[in-house]
Amino acid sequence: MVVAAWTAGDGFPGSEGFPWTEPGLLTQAATVFLLALRVRPRVAAEALGLHVLAGVCCLTFLGPGHHQNVTQAVPLLIIATVLGAALRGRRVARTQLVEQEELTAEERARRTLLEERHRIARELHDVVAHHMSVISIQAQVAPHLVPNPTDELTENLAGIRANAVDALRELRRVLGVLRSEELAAEGVRHAPQPTLDRLDELLDNVRTAGLTVTTETTGEPHALSPGAELSAFRIVQEALSNAMRHAPGTTVRVRLGYAPDGLTLHVTNTAPDGPAPPSPGSGHGLLGMRERTAMLGGELAAGPTPDGGYEVAALLPAPARQPAETGEDIP
Repeated sequence: MVVAAWTAGDGFPGSEGFPWTEPGLLTQAATVFLLALRVRPRVAAEALGLHVLAGVCCLTFLGPGHHQNVTQAVPLLIIATVLGAALRGRRVARTQLVEQEELTAEERARRTLLEERHRIARELHDVVAHHMSVISIQAQVAPHLVPNPTDELTENLAGIRANAVDALRELRRVLGVLRSEELAAEGVRHAPQPTLDRLDELLDNVRTAGLTVTTETTGEPHALSPGAELSAFRIVQEALSNAMRHAPGTTVRVRLGYAPDGLTLHVTNTAPDGPAPPSPGSGHGLLGMRERTAMLGGELAAGPTPDGGYEVAALLPAPARQPAETGEDIP
């Protein structure tokens, strides 16, 4: 840097104004400015000090006749350094802000995902607890349905009931961890989890809210596993809720396709007449649908249709439930 200033213009010993001739001073100012843009303020300040010190040393050896540019040179170098450091600080702050926003977005997405999984786990807990209660009651009643039950049968059924009661007790402990405070109301806590049997009730509620809904069912309807029934109901419910928020006044078509090894869901709405009003919804509907589908090992696709509407399609592997058999494997 000193060499650049030394050799700029006529900046040689003995020339007028040395060591801060106009070309040399401009070169030094540009040098400290560019340096301040690249390095930390402390390093830029040290470089500025070296510039000034080198100039003062030259003036000391050359005598007082060469001091005429000191009052202009030093302030200019300081201004160039401060300006470069300020621009660098602004750039660094902007970069840090972008990084922080990215981290915040990732953390928000992670928290949203955990909340959706939490909600799904809570609902599945209720399904499992219901079935464990049924097992306990059946094991308690079974000896009274058999005339003169053997001691072995009575003992085995008592063991089944004891295991079911223990499992229910542990599930209640898990429930205390999973269930959030806002769901602790008595009516919500004991409400059964919905299945596709309540789909007509859901559609009636949506129609009451002003949405036109049509339904179509293909294949032979059959009972699915409790988890598949719950997931299918929630996917349709969330898709209808999204249609009400983002495409009010449109027509929605709900199609259910039953197959021996699965269930397909299609919820399609027509193009809205205009932009949807701002919605206070959480915006986590698609995330929840994907999590429910992935939990069953299925597939979910969602996106706009060619006519400007929107469609949610889900494939849920859900073989028909078979009557319970002795020795049936429990997953």
